[in-house]
Amino acid sequence: MELKRRGSRSFEEIREIKITKNYLKYALGSCLIEVGDTRVVCSVNIEDRVPLFLKDTDSGWLTAEYSLLPFSTSKRTPRNLNLTGRSQEIQRMIGRSLRGVLDVKKIGERTIWVDCDVIQADGGTRAAAVTGGFIALVEGLSKLKKARLIKLPLLRDYLAAVSVGIVYGNKVVDMDYSEDSAASLDFNVVMTGKGEFVEIQGTAEGSPFTEKELLELLGLARKGIGQIIEIQKKVLKDEVELLLGN
Repeated sequence: MELKRRGSRSFEEIREIKITKNYLKYALGSCLIEVGDTRVVCSVNIEDRVPLFLKDTDSGWLTAEYSLLPFSTSKRTPRNLNLTGRSQEIQRMIGRSLRGVLDVKKIGERTIWVDCDVIQADGGTRAAAVTGGFIALVEGLSKLKKARLIKLPLLRDYLAAVSVGIVYGNKVVDMDYSEDSAASLDFNVVMTGKGEFVEIQGTAEGSPFTEKELLELLGLARKGIGQIIEIQKKVLKDEVELLLGN
């Protein structure tokens, strides 16, 4: 079956991304990230305490929460009063990804909370949450730096994520829902600005995949994430450079 992407996108082209910084009044850091028709509000706040396993270690922690709001999908999504396995897995991914570029020992015994709320879902919500979560984190850390509450360098690199997959035999990047739901192979890839992998999640539906296909998809993800990080740099460059200690 021939695949015609919405907006006449090529198979290697990511969706349009819009980023609105400081989206929320009361959060330490926040943004609205729009990836095509997917929209995620990401916010960061901080507590002056850590989990018990880090008490008296002079080390901090970062953790994340993720939710689909009831009106974010075509059919109402119940509120996450009791987390589903999917939501738990996604928020753990977000937390792991952000800790991959954050030196938690430099924030003292504090916990950074990253909340990612999907207000409209059209595929790639977890990738958008990682990308937007990084932006909100930088915003929050910049304020802590101004208040002289953290030590530098604090960040190791930029961070972004994207989905890749095989849809009707075609290898594509940044899938919307119609593509994701039809994909025979679906990956979520998280990478740094230097091109290092932080997380790779992937599974096949119906038939196995080859090493060649895996490498081709990772190459596609690398290209897509490179484009996303260039967008982040336009929005955050001065702040990130400061937190990198440059």
